[in-house]
Amino acid sequence: MATAPASSMIPPAAADDFLARAGWEGARIVPLAGDASFRRYFRVHHEGHGAAVLMDAPPPHEDPRPFIAVAEWLTGRGFSAPDILARDLDAGLLLLADFGDSRLRETLDDAPDREAELYAHATDLLVDLHGHAPMPGLPPHGLSEWLTELELFPDWYAPAVGIEVDRASYRAAWEKVLSPVAADGLGPVTVLRDYHAENIMLVDGRRGVKHLGLLDFQDALAGHPAYDLASVLEDARRDVSPEIERAMLDRYIAATGQGEAFERAYWALAAQRNTRILGVFCRLWKRDGKPGYRRFQPRMWGLLERDLAAPGLAPVEAWFDANVPPAARAAAWGEAA
Repeated sequence: MATAPASSMIPPAAADDFLARAGWEGARIVPLAGDASFRRYFRVHHEGHGAAVLMDAPPPHEDPRPFIAVAEWLTGRGFSAPDILARDLDAGLLLLADFGDSRLRETLDDAPDREAELYAHATDLLVDLHGHAPMPGLPPHGLSEWLTELELFPDWYAPAVGIEVDRASYRAAWEKVLSPVAADGLGPVTVLRDYHAENIMLVDGRRGVKHLGLLDFQDALAGHPAYDLASVLEDARRDVSPEIERAMLDRYIAATGQGEAFERAYWALAAQRNTRILGVFCRLWKRDGKPGYRRFQPRMWGLLERDLAAPGLAPVEAWFDANVPPAARAAAWGEAA
């Protein structure tokens, strides 16, 4: 989640009635955050109950039921997802337990010496999560979906920087890289899909994997175990040192007994994710009127170019070298950054 713009600060019209029905009548509502979707978040203060979080997921743009289903599945397996205190599905309103203000992102900003400690916790949570069979009913996240997501780059990124690219060879290169990953037999697991430092809270009074409060998991899928590890270690919004990334990759492999196949999958899916995000951030700018996401593009290029240097990524690296000149990469975003 990110800081809410001024236009998102007004609570939904149905909020007061919803809170009254939930026993929180007269509560004070203050803006908390928004994200890249239509969802908005508010903190609710009540003299008798304390604090909670109001999620506004307005229909027809949003449906809170996937969030509820995944939250209940996670808490049933010992993970910290917000308890659902009240719900109005027709209005798209949820009242959630409040994890407080200690978010991983800001904690690391204030105490960078804790990076190894806290990323070890985040890695261990994934080891634990991947020890469970995937949540029933999740949509698949495999080769077909990976290739479809990658179309965001030629669809949105290329036009945004004024280049034309060879789409047929783009898909062929990615198929060559990703097909072995899809066939490596390491999944499926529950993929939270947006697992990074701004969606992880540090919950007071809880230890082990419960110390990490999980947010923004409503788009969970059944996919490869390397995906969420790449998500948290190659974070679009904060720099994670290559040394920490290497240490956590080794930590995951040691804990799970997975080896060369997992490492290959990690770099391939990190590259896939980062290429997709380059396109997503352009779409958020061009289609959705959110130009602020442009500032992350130089970091995304730094991550992607690191991924492309890994063994097994040569076909995709060659495609980028032939189709995306240096001036259309990080250098294109210097002013926005």
